[in-house]
Amino acid sequence: MTILVTGGAGFIGSNFVLDWFAVSGETIVNLDKLTYAGNLENLASLADDDRHVFVRGDLGDRALVDELLVRHTPRAVVNFAAESHVDRSIRGPEEFIQTNIVGTFRLLECVRAYWSALPSIEKSAFRFLHVSTDEVYGSLALNDPPFSEANTYEPNSPYSASKAASDHLVRAWHHTYGLPVLTTNCSNNYGPYHFPEKLIPLIIVNALDGKMLPVYGDGQQIRDWLYVKDHCSAIRRVLDAGRIGETYNIGGWNEMANIDIVHIVCGILDEWRPKAGGGSYREQITFVKDRPGHDRRYAIDARKIADELGWHPDETFETGIRKTVRWYLDNPEWVNNIRSGAYSAWVSKQYDTA
Repeated sequence: MTILVTGGAGFIGSNFVLDWFAVSGETIVNLDKLTYAGNLENLASLADDDRHVFVRGDLGDRALVDELLVRHTPRAVVNFAAESHVDRSIRGPEEFIQTNIVGTFRLLECVRAYWSALPSIEKSAFRFLHVSTDEVYGSLALNDPPFSEANTYEPNSPYSASKAASDHLVRAWHHTYGLPVLTTNCSNNYGPYHFPEKLIPLIIVNALDGKMLPVYGDGQQIRDWLYVKDHCSAIRRVLDAGRIGETYNIGGWNEMANIDIVHIVCGILDEWRPKAGGGSYREQITFVKDRPGHDRRYAIDARKIADELGWHPDETFETGIRKTVRWYLDNPEWVNNIRSGAYSAWVSKQYDTA
């Protein structure tokens, strides 16, 4: 038995691959373009594992995807592949349109042709699971109820608009062609192998380097935080037992403001890696100009996946954030290897102080 995973060298995808092999002997064919956020070093422990078949390529390459489907005959496709950073989508939206919309369309067409030709038993068992985001729902006011699967789509950034479009394509391929799809919309992930342009790893890395800790606007933007390994277990559960054509919201039930996250990370670093000259890492916090269209609050209502599939997150934010900081402290080589000159220049350009 085999599954095809797209984007399996990125942050969430690589955690999914590693966690999959911790609980399953089933082969994964891992297709990843290895853009700036894809990193084979995340999967170094699988270098000699025959269950992991890595292929460098684009999910929009129809000839390649067709060939992989025919050769490996997967029972499922799990689509993580996406451009996913809001800031980058604001500065350069075209890549997000190409990968998240055009790429998903081409992948769906390849999968539809493959699925249509399967024998009846394999055809009925096949699944296409599309991994999406809570950002497609837009922004919540402080007292609004969390996003449920019934919320209308109101994306506010090029990134979230491109993901919303991909979600609609997946839905349409199910309702028009009968493709057996599942969609998951998750909240903010954090944990090991997170690319250090995102909030939590950026704060850890910059704090240890003695650099400013950039916080957009007033830092009161609220997000629901989900430990990445909990997200992976939820995806496995949806793939195993989710109802065809349904959407499942995946959240950690951990709403916190960005500035509170920064303070917590600084506090853990003060405890585990005190500054040589004394003082707190909080002294490095610098408020910077807010980004355009910055959504104020996201929150996920994860009752559907709990009620239907019995899934609940294992980690609280308190346990997950300590595991995350510990991982970055224990893996300085990974951090140093990923922080190329191009990345450093991008961060400097993005986080000019106000």
